Amino acid sequence: MSADARRAIVRVAHSIHCRGLTHGRTGNLAVRDGERVLVTPTGVSLADVDADQLSVVALDGAHLEGPPPTKEAFLHVAMLRVRPDANAVVHTHSVHAAAVSCLSDIDADNPIPPLTAYYGMRVGTLRMLPYYAPGDPAATGAVEDAARVTHALLLRNHGPVVAGVDLDTAVDALEELEHTAQLFFLTRGLATSPLTSAQLHAFATPSGRNPS
Repeated sequence: MSADARRAIVRVAHSIHCRGLTHGRTGNLAVRDGERVLVTPTGVSLADVDADQLSVVALDGAHLEGPPPTKEAFLHVAMLRVRPDANAVVHTHSVHAAAVSCLSDIDADNPIPPLTAYYGMRVGTLRMLPYYAPGDPAATGAVEDAARVTHALLLRNHGPVVAGVDLDTAVDALEELEHTAQLFFLTRGLATSPLTSAQLHAFATPSGRNPS
């Protein structure tokens, strides 16, 4: 696996932890490198990720090299398999997005309204999946089906999973999702004016709503 991919994972992992987008030993990242995927290992805080201690898996999820991968590696490879436009996936338990995933009165096809232009540009369409226990590969089919529609998913009672053309793009989208989830709670119960379908459509690109 390329040294550049390893350095990118370490840089982004440390940044995510420093910015409070994850906590403890939660959250994981993946980068596609040809037919193989570099993934953060199991049981390691993103603050402590090391370039020489990353896992390598195949696109079918088979462990090829390095320490055991995160038990949620299947989420990453499932999204990468069905999204040829994506080369990276980021999953966190960021507080406000995770809180939205716990609400009972949420529309799974539109769990967070598109309240800002940057949400429209970087996230666009968000889908919430049914609950699966963390690490349960039974979620694979649901992840693949949803990822064919959008690069941004919300796992019920869990957190967001976002794919991008590279790690920085995926993290930008994830951070915008978290920020908009916070706005959602700040404005809940108040009249809001989310972006219209036409306004969202204006942000669409050939590779999905995932701008650089």
